[in-house]
Amino acid sequence: MPHTAVLLAAASEEQGPGDTLRIVLLVSILGAALLAWFLLRGYRNDDNND
Repeated sequence: MPHTAVLLAAASEEQGPGDTLRIVLLVSILGAALLAWFLLRGYRNDDNND
């Protein structure tokens, strides 16, 4: 996780807060998608669990 802070700091130093917000938004969306996949895969029914 520490390298994430370094990337965000580097992005904000170079081109302002717009890119930092874009990075945070992208990571949030990817994290939410991964969390949804992880939680919903337990509800899948493959007819293997009699």
